[in-house]
Amino acid sequence: MTAQPSTERGDLTPAARRVLEAASRLFYARGMHAVGVDAVAAEAGVTKKTLYDRFGSKEALEVAYLRDRDARWEALWRDRLAARPEPGVERVLVVFDAVADWMDAHGGRGCAAINARAEFDDPRHPVAVEVARQKAWVRDLLRDECAAAGLARPGDLADALALLYDGALAASGVGAGADPFGTARRAARDLCVAHGA
Repeated sequence: MTAQPSTERGDLTPAARRVLEAASRLFYARGMHAVGVDAVAAEAGVTKKTLYDRFGSKEALEVAYLRDRDARWEALWRDRLAARPEPGVERVLVVFDAVADWMDAHGGRGCAAINARAEFDDPRHPVAVEVARQKAWVRDLLRDECAAAGLARPGDLADALALLYDGALAASGVGAGADPFGTARRAARDLCVAHGA
């Protein structure tokens, strides 16, 4: 089964787009619990009523922030895959090059999804559910690419590659290692070779 796009970007009003952009900046920089709707509304230049009219609740805005960021990341990754149409190990490894570029442009604090999940204990909370969905589609797309490359045990390999991917994201967020994405890419290549590349 091929991994499906993670989310459809709906049409947002200009005010809703400003709210989402403000929430994205603030939630990523400070965390969801630390940022209230007053701060988001002020940053967006709207009233709290407008924020609630557009998103319904802070919880829904938190999920919308994660989905929007994820949709933009997914679009970048799929563009990079499209630029390398032939199946193979290099196509599998595209994720590490793409995420390094993504984090250079949009990062600094590691993975937004991992950071968000750390704030919620309940695995049934909508933020936790959204993070689980995002991590599953990354793993599923990696599995599909491993299978297309003819690598042995693509599900097991995808699990290991997803751990390298998330580990590199976490390391980049805390400043661990000089080149976490390069290190993860090299380890991923070794794993692919071990699986029959």
